[in-house]
Amino acid sequence: MTETYVVVGASLAGARAVETLRTEGFDGRVVLVGAENHLPYDRPPLSKEVILGHKQPGETLIHPAEFYSDNDIELLLGAWATRIDTHGGRVELDRGRSIAADKVLLCTGTTPRRPDVPGLDLDGVHFLRTVDDSAAIRDKLLAGGSVVIVGGGLIGIELAASALALGNDVTVLEREPGLLRRVLGTRIGDRLSRLHSENGIRIRTNAEVARIEGDHHVRRVHTMDGFVVEADVVVVGIGVLPAIELARDSGIDLDNGIVVDEFCETSVPNIYAAGDIANHPNEVAGERIRLEHWQNAQNQGIAAARSMVGHREPYRDVPWFWSDQGETNIQVAGRPRATDDLVWRGDPESMEFSVFHLRHGVLVGVVGVNRRRDVRMAMSLIDKQVRPEQALLADPAVDLRKIGDSQSVVRGLPQ
Repeated sequence: MTETYVVVGASLAGARAVETLRTEGFDGRVVLVGAENHLPYDRPPLSKEVILGHKQPGETLIHPAEFYSDNDIELLLGAWATRIDTHGGRVELDRGRSIAADKVLLCTGTTPRRPDVPGLDLDGVHFLRTVDDSAAIRDKLLAGGSVVIVGGGLIGIELAASALALGNDVTVLEREPGLLRRVLGTRIGDRLSRLHSENGIRIRTNAEVARIEGDHHVRRVHTMDGFVVEADVVVVGIGVLPAIELARDSGIDLDNGIVVDEFCETSVPNIYAAGDIANHPNEVAGERIRLEHWQNAQNQGIAAARSMVGHREPYRDVPWFWSDQGETNIQVAGRPRATDDLVWRGDPESMEFSVFHLRHGVLVGVVGVNRRRDVRMAMSLIDKQVRPEQALLADPAVDLRKIGDSQSVVRGLPQ
């Protein structure tokens, strides 16, 4: 009897998963369910290339439309999965529909955090999550005016740099004492904050939004400390939450996302999860983690699909992500912590440097600013859990690949 595999979430993880089901030889029925009325697309360009007009929304597609028909993959777009009947083996959808399913993969991703402040529903206030959001924000930015970005995280700063490049007057409001410190550390975060200030972005830290005001359209933003900034456009980017409603209503174990094992399987047999929503055991990090990274979404979607068809291998990628902020590229690999020992390669003032994170002498992470090559080579060392000599890491003349050939390797990452 023909089996049916249903992938819920027409995301990067979902698109790579259905592709992998076919390349791994599954010849049963494959259904991809997506809440948006769009083919699966890449999200990283939404805050940069799409906003700037370097890419049109249709150029962000992961696969062209014919890919799905050519591979006999059924698309149910504009459809919401509401519950998984784990006993009856069905995925229940909106409008009373359902699909019989032998195995299910959840790739439902995340949803934007919404602050509890008045004025979020005014015209001109946006969240950036979907390609439609990006197109709407782009149209407003092209008209020019005063733009307020609420949240100084990676997406907020990427968008601020894009808005500035389009000729807008840009203000960033960040509730923390500095930008990007939690992700990149205090020294790098502050250096990038200074760079963006020098480029013309007004940055206000310790600035928690009290309310957003306007008539029918947004006009200004007030902070708790009494600061007021005029605004034609407001974009709220204060992080995201895992979209766990479907899993919760289906009795699947949750803990900061959907709990999965090393094979991407949930607490319910034959139900899997991948991407931003999956809390998985990561051997490299030495702990359970949930990642909101492009690389993780793609590779974990592939790994989950392989597990579904019986080609089970533990998922153990070295975490990696990037951020393009104007002309500046930032990359991070591993799991850096603020308490790690730091080794710097290059001068932060030059805006071309790397910082290596060591924990009990073991290389556990790296942050590179305009140093892509350093990060890519360090990923192999992080994977091997190498104990490098700090002087070699700090010397720009030393080839990082040679460090891996000569340095001791440990097993079991220190906590």
